[in-house]
Amino acid sequence: MSFRESQVNEILDKLELQYPDADCALDHNSVFQLLVSVVLSAQTTDKSVNVVTKDLFAAYPDADSLAQARQEDVEPIIRRIGMYKTKSKNILALAKQLVEQHDGQVPEDYDALIQLPGVGRKTANVVLAVGFGHQRIAVDTHVFRVSNRIGLVEEKDVLKTELALMKTLPEERWSRSHHSLIFLGRYCCHARKPDCDNCVIGYICEKKGVE
Repeated sequence: MSFRESQVNEILDKLELQYPDADCALDHNSVFQLLVSVVLSAQTTDKSVNVVTKDLFAAYPDADSLAQARQEDVEPIIRRIGMYKTKSKNILALAKQLVEQHDGQVPEDYDALIQLPGVGRKTANVVLAVGFGHQRIAVDTHVFRVSNRIGLVEEKDVLKTELALMKTLPEERWSRSHHSLIFLGRYCCHARKPDCDNCVIGYICEKKGVE
């Protein structure tokens, strides 16, 4: 990584100006709904998740109600998203565990979160950042690709990328940077054909892995 601290902040400033509305794109009215939405979002789009959760949360708005549902009731609601059978099983088990172990509330603790069915490191970090306001970096496919491509970090896997970003980025900017990098990857720095000519940080980007 060749960027100086001032350059890192310059990159983050440019991205925040370019994407002022960068935030969690999953519709939710509670931390519980956020958690379920993030679990459902694995290997599918936020837009698709928002379509199915509109009906899902209308029927089961909290952990107590979802914990009493049957898998055959939930599957048809979320059928349009990928791996709906596994995800139905996970969110039902997740809701039951919240009721049985946490009084129906989502725990504000990383170790407790990753013990929930279907919840991994990325999901826990998103919930802690968006739901509870902690400074966290959740590395999804966009963040992994973009942060390594532009030269913020130079890592080969998701965990190492997250840990490297925690060292590279100012802690007070972790959560906001996560969303900015997602928006950069979603709207400009595409996987196959990045739009380098119209990128606000194109002049400083190291363009690693780009032909």
